[in-house]
Amino acid sequence: MTQPSLTLSSTVERWPIAGSFGISRGVKTEAVVVVAELADGKARGRGECVPYLRYGETVESVTAQIEGLRPQIEAGLDRRTLQSAMPPGAARNALDCAFWDLEAKRSGRPVHELAGIATPAALTTAFTISLAAPADMAKAAANAASRDLLKIKLGADGDPDRIAAVRNAAPKATLIVDANEGWTEGNLGSNLAACAQAGVVLIEQPLPAGKDEALARIERTIPVCADESMHDRASLPALAGKYEAVNIKLDKTGGLTEALATAAEAERKKFTIMVGCMVATSLAMAPAVLLAQTARFVDLDGPLLLSKDRPGGLRYQGSLVYPPAAALWG
Repeated sequence: MTQPSLTLSSTVERWPIAGSFGISRGVKTEAVVVVAELADGKARGRGECVPYLRYGETVESVTAQIEGLRPQIEAGLDRRTLQSAMPPGAARNALDCAFWDLEAKRSGRPVHELAGIATPAALTTAFTISLAAPADMAKAAANAASRDLLKIKLGADGDPDRIAAVRNAAPKATLIVDANEGWTEGNLGSNLAACAQAGVVLIEQPLPAGKDEALARIERTIPVCADESMHDRASLPALAGKYEAVNIKLDKTGGLTEALATAAEAERKKFTIMVGCMVATSLAMAPAVLLAQTARFVDLDGPLLLSKDRPGGLRYQGSLVYPPAAALWG
């Protein structure tokens, strides 16, 4: 049966961050997201994305990409043809997830069933400690020390002091580190040693993407995860020999459709899977919860970093994040 024609709308939303969020590239105090909505008069589907300047995206460019596809969507473009109609990135993520949500609402079947995924369960998610002075990071880590998994943002001079301070403040938590391309070949060895001393179990993107050849040469005891070097399936061949793990994010793959395919291919190539996020609301996290069901590491704490989440958001309890209710997404 022919589906009714769709209408498209896009909205820019600003969500204040609780305090600030600091990484090696700077500090921000709000999450700016773009929400795409597809509706047919009876059902609607939504998807949320985060434009990221590191990948050449702005709110304006992402909104223009989404709006530029309006004629094709109104002419019948669907989720499958979307994959070739738009490149990977934030704009396609918002539309892809909106298509999945719409399909679930139309069919009365949850996205996990439509995608052939097992019924999702609650997952242990990391909680992020922003890059700051060692004493400030230690204080933040102490406040979160009861959580099972902490993600520590590094990537500046003095990182050995930072990770040592965090470990002292949260002696029982499992630690992963994200340097956001902030280390150099010159300080890589000393930073790796400091992380090993602190019992860190994973290090994300220590060197800049495209300048990470040293990872193939240096001996290490901690697995290294590609983030900025990892986008979609096309990224995987170049990572072999340098990275043991990959961080899959929907804003990089361009949606859940490619993210599922990327995860399957990464597993085939024997990479450990991490599923991460940008700082955003529960609407952006919801599809990633499905993707993360088989991941070794999960980092979906975006809403916890906001002053408030959108109504009907994901349920977080201790270190656990629960699958979305249908009213939110999927």
